[in-house]
Amino acid sequence: MARQTDSLSVALPRGWPRQVRSAMLKIISLAQNAVAYTRSWAINSPIARQRLKAENNQLIQEMALLKEEIRIKDARMRRVTAHKRPHYAPIERMSILELRAARAWSAQQTADAFLVTSATIGSWMRRIDEDGPAALVQVREPVNKFPDFVRHAVQRLKTLCPALGKVKIAQMLCRTGLHLGATTVARIMKESPSPKPREESAATGRVVTAREPNHVWHIDLIAVATDGGFWAAWLPFAVPQCWPCCWWLAVIVDHYSRRAMGFTVFPKRPNSVSVRSLFGRTIARAKLTFAENSVRSSLGTTSTGRIQRFTEERRTRSTFD
Repeated sequence: MARQTDSLSVALPRGWPRQVRSAMLKIISLAQNAVAYTRSWAINSPIARQRLKAENNQLIQEMALLKEEIRIKDARMRRVTAHKRPHYAPIERMSILELRAARAWSAQQTADAFLVTSATIGSWMRRIDEDGPAALVQVREPVNKFPDFVRHAVQRLKTLCPALGKVKIAQMLCRTGLHLGATTVARIMKESPSPKPREESAATGRVVTAREPNHVWHIDLIAVATDGGFWAAWLPFAVPQCWPCCWWLAVIVDHYSRRAMGFTVFPKRPNSVSVRSLFGRTIARAKLTFAENSVRSSLGTTSTGRIQRFTEERRTRSTFD
């Protein structure tokens, strides 16, 4: 028995404790790639139960990773003394109180989750209806009209309770005295939330002008990761940029109307033949005869010379970034 145990034992390399940390990164990265490959097979399965199981597995993993992110951030903030921690903005205080209502937390539970004291939560609750720019608790934008209040209520309900549908939200609002139809709730749910104030960006010095529809087209090519990112813990420190690690998406957009004229998904980086085929199909679908039109591209190194000759044959000027 002792001889059998000795024959099955694996001799460890000398100095292996010094590489434990890098080995852990390689183990986790390898496991992530194995899970992504298996999930990519299951998500395209013709069996509905397999697809549902893959989606459920992905959601469980995402929830576990988000919990770990929050734990790490909270651990860093707990090392800062309470009086030195940054204050929450008035809009963030309102979001915290809305989340407390959605999760039915007590003041102490809310304080533990957001690293404040229960007295702070109580102060926010007592001063929640204060008005003016110096109010302690504020919504994202001033709600001075009744329709704005209704819109804000519907959108926050959908954000904090995503399982609620349009009919259920309409019924809940009806109980509080707000009578809305299900179609009105559905329309409000489709509206984008209030935009944040836009910061002025520095001018690049290059301006693209389109005088009419189909005058200038943009085409861009991007790799969309199927699960997480592209980093790996081993050389060359990146996973292959092809299926099942990512999809390649090519999109053609009209600069004047911002309309998506065509798109194609590729399992690997497309060559010039695939891009020219996308151009041809889009042109035929739009029923265009190019005369003085132009194409602006961000295709990188995808055989730009052949694509440029392709556009020149159709009397179209092309620009590559």
